[in-house]
Amino acid sequence: MILSDRVHTFGQAMISRYGERVHKIAIDAGFTCPNRDGSKGRKGCTFCNNTSFSPNGRRPPSLPMQIKMGRQVIYRRTRARKYLAYFQAYTNTYANVKTLQALYDEALKIPDIIGIAVGTRPDCVPKAVLNLLSDYQQQGHEVWLELGLQSSFDNTLEAVNRGHTYADYITAMYHAHQRGLQVCTHLIVGLPGETKQHIQITLDRVLELGVAGLKLHPLHVVKGTQLANQWRHGNYTPWTQQQYVDTAADLIEMTPEHIFYHRVTATANKGSLLAPTWCQHKWRVLNNIEKELRLRNSSQGKTYYQAPDRLRKGK
Repeated sequence: MILSDRVHTFGQAMISRYGERVHKIAIDAGFTCPNRDGSKGRKGCTFCNNTSFSPNGRRPPSLPMQIKMGRQVIYRRTRARKYLAYFQAYTNTYANVKTLQALYDEALKIPDIIGIAVGTRPDCVPKAVLNLLSDYQQQGHEVWLELGLQSSFDNTLEAVNRGHTYADYITAMYHAHQRGLQVCTHLIVGLPGETKQHIQITLDRVLELGVAGLKLHPLHVVKGTQLANQWRHGNYTPWTQQQYVDTAADLIEMTPEHIFYHRVTATANKGSLLAPTWCQHKWRVLNNIEKELRLRNSSQGKTYYQAPDRLRKGK
């Protein structure tokens, strides 16, 4: 059995839409973040060290070279011939619109790039940027706005020094919906002080606002972060693999079938990862999530329902 038999994956959705595989090529376009450059803060999120997931570090090759290298790796593995340029590292809408348009245009001019996915924060999507993304979508490009919400609880967002609020996400979603943009929301499982109920409430809230895609991430402790110091001093305990697998299966069951799961787990570079060590083994985690759903005789959407009580009770 494979996970896509029980989960509506992004890969499945793209095959249905285009008749063949479509893969994202991760790009580091050299952006920073308002939570690092002094606009909102200097230290960034307590868990953030983007070199832990950026494939090119902080001195990336040119954008065309990154796409060329990414295409070669993906083609050897999957024989895919269509790709999205995934602006991933840091905040990829954090510049003036002309600068953003030049970067996005450069990517879209490259053969086999059929669209873009833009990773950013809920507080960094001004109307001019959303209009630009909408224009690309109207031109026929595949466009995804990827918003890093992580949690809908403001006390959690403050504790991990996110520098934005849940209200910022609500506003961003409203303006994205006005323009018909596809939004993929990122959620982190296992944030300090949160339980399974917290992430379930967050998912409920995201679903109520309307979303086209989701990404789930287990919280990693990586080198060079405030979270690493908290972990070393015993002030943060990572979730076990079984806790994560059970929770991911619950969230998948709660999610309507039409929503695409772009990711249900994530890894960090072995050289950066401190804990939990099980996050080194992406395929093992994916297989265990599929196994858990199979043992439950379950799949995406099985327990989805409208206006759940826990949503009304959430603070």
